[in-house]
Amino acid sequence: MSIQTGDKIPAAKLKVMGEKGPQDITTEELFNGKKVVLFAVPGAFTPGCSITHLPGYIVNADKIKAAGVDTIVCMSVNDAFVMDAWGKSQNAEELLMLADGNGDLTKALGLEMDATGFGMGSRSKRFAMIVDNGTVSHLAVEPAGGVDVSAAEKILALL
Repeated sequence: MSIQTGDKIPAAKLKVMGEKGPQDITTEELFNGKKVVLFAVPGAFTPGCSITHLPGYIVNADKIKAAGVDTIVCMSVNDAFVMDAWGKSQNAEELLMLADGNGDLTKALGLEMDATGFGMGSRSKRFAMIVDNGTVSHLAVEPAGGVDVSAAEKILALL
């Protein structure tokens, strides 16, 4: 069963690229006492993610933060090296590019998908959520193949 509006974000560790390499960051550090927009993509550097989903958040980052958001997080079931390289290639300086390398948070959220048919293993569904102090206040999960309900513009309109 997937996480729902009103649920608390489960405890998990993710990876972020630091000055000396990948570093742990917990969901508690990310969400407690903050308003966060978290969006997840099936894979870094994939067409829908690189052409549509991530760029929308980059272009709208200032507006999203002006609406009271402390952090905009892009998460994928990739490693921290890939997420860092993808963020740099997309000029995503205003976003926190997080790696859920083993899919631990994705599984805990109940938002994993089987992408073995594409040679990608277990990945995250495409989704976006607004999290207030660790509690989900809005969740938008995309149907397969779409970038609509989780697009930056849709999330911005809800802030």
